[in-house]
Amino acid sequence: MRTISILLTAAIFALASCSDDNMTGTIGNQDSPGSGDGNTDDNGWLIPFAEVRDGGPGKDGIPAINTPVFIPLSEATYLNDNDLVLGFADGDDIRAYPHKILDWHEIINDDTPNHSLAVIYCPLTGTGIGWYREIDGNKTTFGVSGLLYNSNIIPYDRATDSNWSQLLLKAVNGKHAGKEAKTFSLLETTWKTWKSMYPNSKVISSKTGYNRNYEFYPYGNYKSSKNLLFPVKNTDSRYHEKKRMLAVITDGKAMGFTFNEVATGTSVSSAEFAGISLVVASNFGANFLVAFNAVLPDGKELGFSAVQNQLPVILKDDEGNTWDVFGRATSGPRKGDQLEVFPQMMGYWFAFAAFYPDIYLQ
Repeated sequence: MRTISILLTAAIFALASCSDDNMTGTIGNQDSPGSGDGNTDDNGWLIPFAEVRDGGPGKDGIPAINTPVFIPLSEATYLNDNDLVLGFADGDDIRAYPHKILDWHEIINDDTPNHSLAVIYCPLTGTGIGWYREIDGNKTTFGVSGLLYNSNIIPYDRATDSNWSQLLLKAVNGKHAGKEAKTFSLLETTWKTWKSMYPNSKVISSKTGYNRNYEFYPYGNYKSSKNLLFPVKNTDSRYHEKKRMLAVITDGKAMGFTFNEVATGTSVSSAEFAGISLVVASNFGANFLVAFNAVLPDGKELGFSAVQNQLPVILKDDEGNTWDVFGRATSGPRKGDQLEVFPQMMGYWFAFAAFYPDIYLQ
């Protein structure tokens, strides 16, 4: 019955999404993906064409937000303390993109003072990351193709109609096939933690121009259920399918990190992955998990320890610098410097295991 409930909810959502006047209901530049009929003709795709699924609403049936409206945190009455948000910092311009909005739109194209980014979020895999919107010198926006691979969103860029895989971090079909996405890692945490860290930041308004009930989660009990709506190529039973974790992805490899649920406050650990020395900060109570390169551009490898009760500052090093949740030095001789952030995102365990069967685990 739980599976039926999820499927019915998803079907209703798909129908509702297709009902808006400005939604085309068409499928992208492919013939008939997702039949699962053993078709071995990949039709120019870099992923198995037979495993590209039609998610239901069609191309742009889930409408990306192209002109986001921001409001002060105090006006975001549609958000509750435990709601998750994705945060981005461009200098002093700091903004939050709530899951409650992204569950219905999946992509937000935004311009900050120094960057043009697309917030790419997949409700089915729980993964969110920022992509640079300038490709080969041309600025574009991203839209929702309506297609899925391993239950994960396939965005398309509107300049060339190329299809991209969020979790593979590259274009998998079209003019840009094979091109890697330039990413901005976003901080995922709860609304309560975000408000305490950045009370003067701004957040997406629920007045998006679309008729959506942002108080309603469109996928039923999907977040806690073991069930998936679409098949994936590889499964791994080491964790619950929907366990949230952080995955750092580089050179076609991934390493997964789980919350330290025992530690009180922020805990810090180190890890070696693909020749990279990482420092990982976890805070289960505040609900954030981030990783940075422990080696600075000048070749110096720092030793880190946790800073408690000073959010957004979470790290201090053996040179006397302190660092915040975005990897920015807030005090000390390196104030103003930035720790390197490799592509990373929070998400469900099943998704990382599907895309990266050899995923390393700390």
